[in-house]
Amino acid sequence: MALPYRISTLLYCFNDRDELLLMERTREPNRGLWSPCGGKLRTEIGESPYACACREAWEELGLRLKPSDLHLTGLVSEHGYQGTAHWLMFLFEVKPRVNRLPPPHEEGRFAFFTWEDLLRLPLPETDRQSIWPWFRQHRGGFFAAHCHCHPDGRNEWVLEESRPAAGPGATPAADECRGTSRHE
Repeated sequence: MALPYRISTLLYCFNDRDELLLMERTREPNRGLWSPCGGKLRTEIGESPYACACREAWEELGLRLKPSDLHLTGLVSEHGYQGTAHWLMFLFEVKPRVNRLPPPHEEGRFAFFTWEDLLRLPLPETDRQSIWPWFRQHRGGFFAAHCHCHPDGRNEWVLEESRPAAGPGATPAADECRGTSRHE
């Protein structure tokens, strides 16, 4: 069975205390789970990933961003996610700090969380397994990864490129943000 291929952007926003801004989603995919805000590229108009990220920041957060306000930290592809689609996701860290909580949006409500909070939050399983740990490890750098999502719930990950940030501002690898997973 052929599945559609969807392209999206995710916005990783932080406040001055380095807490993460996440959305509890009210729509699929990932209804009821906490994830970064973002959305699908408008491929029919040839929208770029950076333009999509800026548009989504305005629509969901009320932030006017330009491409230079974004750092592409990760590129993640998922094969057969939830048995409904293949995904190509561009993971952008928003450089300006977001210190106000956005109002609820039709796609969900927002809250700030510490890295340690990720251990107890309901997250998409692929985020918990690999995306959040790799994002944290590569913050300021870049990574590319692929996940084969099996119908039985197993996820097989391949880290295809890894360039952690170097220097004094680099964030160390953080296996502690991995939660207990039935797939690990």
